[in-house]
Amino acid sequence: MTAEAALPGSAMRREWQRFTPRQRLMRYAVYLVAVAAVVESVRSVEIIPEFLEDAPAQIVDLFARMWPVDWSYYPKTVHAALIETLHIATLGTILALAMAVPVGLMAATNITPWPALRLFAKFILVSSRSVNSLVWALLFVAVFGPGGLAGTLAIAFRSIGFVGKLLAEALEEAQKGPVEALTATGAPWLTIILKAYWPQVQPSFWSIALFRWDINIRESAVLGLVGAGGIGMALDDALNLLYWDQVALTLLTIFTVVIAAEVLVTFIRSRII
Repeated sequence: MTAEAALPGSAMRREWQRFTPRQRLMRYAVYLVAVAAVVESVRSVEIIPEFLEDAPAQIVDLFARMWPVDWSYYPKTVHAALIETLHIATLGTILALAMAVPVGLMAATNITPWPALRLFAKFILVSSRSVNSLVWALLFVAVFGPGGLAGTLAIAFRSIGFVGKLLAEALEEAQKGPVEALTATGAPWLTIILKAYWPQVQPSFWSIALFRWDINIRESAVLGLVGAGGIGMALDDALNLLYWDQVALTLLTIFTVVIAAEVLVTFIRSRII
């Protein structure tokens, strides 16, 4: 903030300003860059006005073709694909937890004293988060072929960075008292982890696991679009065949499962955390 004095001989008067001239200049520069980015983005995507004018009619026509919903499609295809989606999300989350725990331990500064090992762990966490789940799915489909195995591995490798990073942060925020007490008694490293750190990070760990499982339910629902199994494959088949009533049923099923998973996770967290 800045203050300006009045003319000589008059009473001292202070005029407070929220930002300095330099700060105001920086804010205006940020606004200018944001506007320029929006303008350039609009130019680069090449929006065609005729398509925008026709969009409302196309949306109405699309919803008209989706109704009535083909409920008979559910027991034939959607149910089995939905169960596979839940299996992919659950097994992928369990596998991710198994791989993320040691990486999270290595990434925590109060657990691992060696900078090189921490750097290696953080490289794994960043690499996992940087690659989208669909890209992981494409990679594993190319290696293992289409199916649930590719989807499970894609979910697992995508989740390592999320779980490991949050676990490492929870470990770094643990109180030092129990750790120092066990260290003073000469307790081994594993005992310190299980008796000093684990009781403190246990609520955060289960919260992270449940939250990630909820996210994986959503992500596994679309992995089938690239051949990685699950309900996404049923959606892709219906889209390719232009069976819009079956597309509507599949979308309603995905929406229902996502809402149910959200309610279930909220209920479990309120009970165990």
